[in-house]
Amino acid sequence: MTLDEARSALRPGAALLSIYLAEDRAYVWGVARGRDPQLAIVDALRGDVAAAVARLRRALDVGDAPLERFPVFNVSLAHSLYARLVAPVASALEGADTLLVVPHGALGQLPFGVLVSAPATLQPAELPFAQYRAVPWLARSVAVVHLPAVSSLVTLSKLAPLPADRKPFIGYGDPQFSKDAAAQSGMLRNLAVLRGDAAAGLEKLPPLPDTREEVREIARVLRADQDKDVFVGAAASKKNVDAAHLSGRRVVVFATHGLLPGDLDGLTQPALALSNPAVTGVSNDGLLTMEEILGLRLNADWVVLSACNTAAAGGEGEEAVSGLGRAFFFAGARALLVSNWAVETVSARLLTTDLFRRQVADAKLSRAQALRQAMLQLIDAGEGRDPSGKVVFSYAHPMFWAPFSLVGDGG
Repeated sequence: MTLDEARSALRPGAALLSIYLAEDRAYVWGVARGRDPQLAIVDALRGDVAAAVARLRRALDVGDAPLERFPVFNVSLAHSLYARLVAPVASALEGADTLLVVPHGALGQLPFGVLVSAPATLQPAELPFAQYRAVPWLARSVAVVHLPAVSSLVTLSKLAPLPADRKPFIGYGDPQFSKDAAAQSGMLRNLAVLRGDAAAGLEKLPPLPDTREEVREIARVLRADQDKDVFVGAAASKKNVDAAHLSGRRVVVFATHGLLPGDLDGLTQPALALSNPAVTGVSNDGLLTMEEILGLRLNADWVVLSACNTAAAGGEGEEAVSGLGRAFFFAGARALLVSNWAVETVSARLLTTDLFRRQVADAKLSRAQALRQAMLQLIDAGEGRDPSGKVVFSYAHPMFWAPFSLVGDGG
């Protein structure tokens, strides 16, 4: 990619931030139309950057930690990363409403919206996590889109127009993993329960009842047919994925567990968990693997992977898009919404449904801006409630509003 090719592929209002981590320095490019590009060579040890990302992620990927033991997100460290890796080329990015980020190494594990653009300290607040509302997150000033490579700019700009006669939606959620209807679900779409269990099968996956309403609500927002376009419970099966005409859908949603190699007995590649064949009575493995996703035919504006670990890298743990996400991208998705850690199930539903509601209300609103606005709504007004309906915490902690990354075409 030449600089001229990159600039000509950028949409008006978009800027490109490309970072390469060498052993002892970082090469940071800032590129936008109509202004000179900038290159900053920054003193930064690759290991130090990886350690900083790991520290920040410990406050995001919290597992089953109770609210009172949530790690404090280190806003000073998040600002330090911004100051080192973004600020040196800020003049080239100034005025952009959308930032296209090509991360490298461990930076691929961090959604850039959680970087902090100015020095900040957390002030006490009566409602847990409400103190994060005042933090100058990068997401407050710009919509962030992640790209696997700068060359993706040209690839996306040359894609043929999508068919106009596609149906709006198809979605799969709340797969039935066990015949035991009394199985209990938790607050997180989390697979920690399986770690260390070499014989774990689909029947041991925790159920995800809130994803049923998530899929149905997105379908309602997009005016899809609840009977023909929504597959939940036992119907969220591999058979119904294989039988669907996915190339004729604008939005494809999988609200389930994303699995990494080793999560289940014999699993050697990333996969999405679908209903257990022991429940459906169909002879298959109940898994949509990376290899099978590569064989799908898609013409989707969006593929939403509302599950845990779908942006985790498939192998080294350091790529911007996982095996699952990359497979959907090459199968024909224009944009992916992928999760970076085990999401809290209610806030995930609120976020995904809100962004589609905003796009329906404003046809000119880009995918990137719809996601950004939905994030800000969670930060500023999102509230977690206990079973009685009492407000017990704010969703302003980035664990709740920042788990999803938009990858690909943010337009």
